Amino acid sequence: MKAEVIIPILIPMLAGALCLTCWRWRLVQRWISVLSGAGLLVASLVLLHKVQHDGIQVAYMGSWPAPYGITLVADLLSAIMVVVTGVIGLAVAVYSLATMTRSHEAFGYYPLLHLMLAGVTGAFLTGDIFNLYVWFEILLIASFGLMILGGERAQMEGAIKYVTLNLISSAMFLTAVGLLYGYAGTLNMADLAVKLNGPEQSGLVTVIAMLFLVAFGIKAAAFPLFFWLPASYHTPPVAISAVFAGLLTKVGVYALYRVFSLIFVQDTDFTHGTVLMAMGIFTMVTGVLGAAAQFEVRRILSFHIISQIGYMLVGLALFTPLAVAGGVFYIFHHIIVKTNLFLVSGVMYRYHGSYDLSRLGGLYRSAPWLAALFMVPAMSLAGLPPLSGFFAKFTVIKAGVLEGHWLMVAMALIVGLLTLYSMVKIWAEAFWKGLPDEAKPLRGQQDPHLYVLYGPIVVLALITLTIGFGAEWFVQLAMATAEQLLSPAGYIEAVLGGSQ
Repeated sequence: MKAEVIIPILIPMLAGALCLTCWRWRLVQRWISVLSGAGLLVASLVLLHKVQHDGIQVAYMGSWPAPYGITLVADLLSAIMVVVTGVIGLAVAVYSLATMTRSHEAFGYYPLLHLMLAGVTGAFLTGDIFNLYVWFEILLIASFGLMILGGERAQMEGAIKYVTLNLISSAMFLTAVGLLYGYAGTLNMADLAVKLNGPEQSGLVTVIAMLFLVAFGIKAAAFPLFFWLPASYHTPPVAISAVFAGLLTKVGVYALYRVFSLIFVQDTDFTHGTVLMAMGIFTMVTGVLGAAAQFEVRRILSFHIISQIGYMLVGLALFTPLAVAGGVFYIFHHIIVKTNLFLVSGVMYRYHGSYDLSRLGGLYRSAPWLAALFMVPAMSLAGLPPLSGFFAKFTVIKAGVLEGHWLMVAMALIVGLLTLYSMVKIWAEAFWKGLPDEAKPLRGQQDPHLYVLYGPIVVLALITLTIGFGAEWFVQLAMATAEQLLSPAGYIEAVLGGSQ
């Protein structure tokens, strides 16, 4: 059994359990949380190094060989996603030290946070489609608990929408799993790839693929069932909003990349070229238009989560090595950038006690470091060179040009311009204009926790700059990942061959 694959799941699970046993000792829980985040990051980096140098890593639970037992698999895509999860987990754990109230801690913030991270990590590493469902449910339960911490009216309203749509998604997911098992007689992803790879497949396979597409599309906040996200992500404390914005929808995107590159590749003209492409374009456009109409920072950022998901979907829809590499690059770039923007919005709130742009102003002069730190992820999200977002957008758009998909290219460029408009709007209203008379006075400079808040923001901004200035290495990593996804024989051999 390969410990490198299992440890990234065990660390947050153990941290959650330890936080429960230390329920009365809040300081101990905080230290456990930070140490767990650091441990997850180190373990994930070890796993990525192992995958890069030794190939796909497989662990068989209980020594039961695939396809009979539960299998954990780490290829490049899984390992990259686990690394980014470790980065975000540590950043949010540190940020929470200065933002999480005693009442939130008293109702189980730290155990729920690490249970959710365990669910996210498990979803990235599982090689079994039913266990993917199980990990989805674990992170759904934990995220629901995090969303309602505090019990405010807006939180409860947002949580109801969040849970209702995600339960519908889970029901469709489970239905699809049942139909798939009835058809193929297996739930191991590698075994499914073999059994569904024949030239003559029933139309039922395409129907099952569409069920998975809708189920994962809801979890990824893709068009048309995305409205739960902007109704809920702005309601909990900002540390929770940040980890949700960075990770939760990307689990749905990851699942789409996994099943539509490994299992459902029999009718790509329809599933990818028609359905996924249309979904991606509409997701881009509706998300950015929703953001342009908002005037509250976290609502703007929430709609932009939807918009950017569209770029990831069209990368998968084009289904060429360059396009898939662009989509993978976009995923890990966006997780870092979007989490950081939510963390920045939390510091903006600490200064003036509001997320409403009409009640903010003057931060460029009173908090110049915050202004500079905002510009890095904001301009990266908009796709300005030489930041990471430019190379992500450029790769996806270049793939569209090479395939002659001019509608997608045009929409991607227009959405990029509207994204820039939204970021400039936040800059002009919150940083550049003067503070309105009715706004609360500046209070952030007297905040004793200010340096704790700035720490994760600075680190994430440096990561964004590193991805941008070191884009060649990251693009090569994304290209290698795309080659693995588009040539699944290596994945199948690692899972099924290694068990024989």
